[in-house]
Amino acid sequence: MIRKIVQINQEKCNGCGLCVPSCAEGAITIVNGKAVLAAENLCDGLGACLGDCPQDAITIIERDSDQFDEAAVEVHLQKIGRTPVTHNHAAPAVAAPPVSPGHGGCPGSRAMTFAPASASTSSVVGEPRPSQLRQWPVQLNLVSTTAAYFQDADLLIAADCVPFACADFHRDFLAGKALVIGCPKLDDNKFYQEKLTELLRLSSVRSVTVLRMEVPCCGGIVGAARHALAASGKEIPFTEVVIGINGQVKG
Repeated sequence: MIRKIVQINQEKCNGCGLCVPSCAEGAITIVNGKAVLAAENLCDGLGACLGDCPQDAITIIERDSDQFDEAAVEVHLQKIGRTPVTHNHAAPAVAAPPVSPGHGGCPGSRAMTFAPASASTSSVVGEPRPSQLRQWPVQLNLVSTTAAYFQDADLLIAADCVPFACADFHRDFLAGKALVIGCPKLDDNKFYQEKLTELLRLSSVRSVTVLRMEVPCCGGIVGAARHALAASGKEIPFTEVVIGINGQVKG
């Protein structure tokens, strides 16, 4: 029968396994270092696993496949020692919304959105400053390009070292923005470019700000962002800010 079912891109999958616990039916397993469907009739096609893949390797497609079998799911879950679940198949296949870290999977990579603390204008010595972070994760390798927190957002792309050098990073740059971070010297900058291109194409980002350190190698993240913006085909306001190694804003 033709129906919606999970498709896993084996080239993108790195075998991290975050999708395994997010599938309530136990339909996904790891074989030879890659995520695969244990059986077609175990996948309900609702896509609860979509938001838990940091590589964006999981999609929902329509194709000829075995019919979803709840009885087979119950037998399978008992076999692997997991509690059977109640299903509601009237809902369409959609990406899972941001959830709390207690929903299973790895808390370090699950998409979460939360309200930042109110900014403090107090200058009292020793008074803690509130965090302005609005989402998790923030590492460019881990964020989902379809995450809800990128919709209608002002995107801040920061080199890894910037928050350590810039004492007022939260107050001056992070407040009110969605954040991704990365290091163009230690990571794959070509991957950054491709990931940012996909993010900009799939989201409704309103503006892009890139924070980089003054060291030459840090210019790679600016180049990745500029190429991604051009490749996305969108016209979005773009700002580059350079932070000195002593923390001063240099331009």
